[in-house]
Amino acid sequence: MSLNIMTRAQAKAHARELRAEAAQRGESLSHARALEAVAHKLGYRDWNTASARLSNQADVPIQVGERVSGRYLKQPFEGRVHGVRELAGGMGYEITLHFDEPVDVVEFDSFSGLRQRVSAMISEEGISWDKTSDGVPHLIVQRDSAGLI
Repeated sequence: MSLNIMTRAQAKAHARELRAEAAQRGESLSHARALEAVAHKLGYRDWNTASARLSNQADVPIQVGERVSGRYLKQPFEGRVHGVRELAGGMGYEITLHFDEPVDVVEFDSFSGLRQRVSAMISEEGISWDKTSDGVPHLIVQRDSAGLI
């Protein structure tokens, strides 16, 4: 099983998932054992080693200057991260994006509303809490590459 874990927070989240899966099977799994299991899956000797190595990675899911893509108000985009700010208590991030090409955010044919720089609050997974009237997140953003300017 290949894990796409790059930060200590992601490793801890995976340990919580392992505990939840064990509970669904009627098994008991302590948090400490779940952390050790994640460490072994990642190729580390133990959780302390994994934690030390992973702590050197940025906990911010997206960094300034990084290439990103996704959807803004249902429209596809590509662009760069212009700013990132962690929200209180690590509950998410405020992100400012600069799109390569302006995005038309109006669904009517009779006029347009172009946006090239937008800000939104997103979860660690890159999804905004704000949603359109039909339940689609305003912003879904993902890394294109690790290439920074």
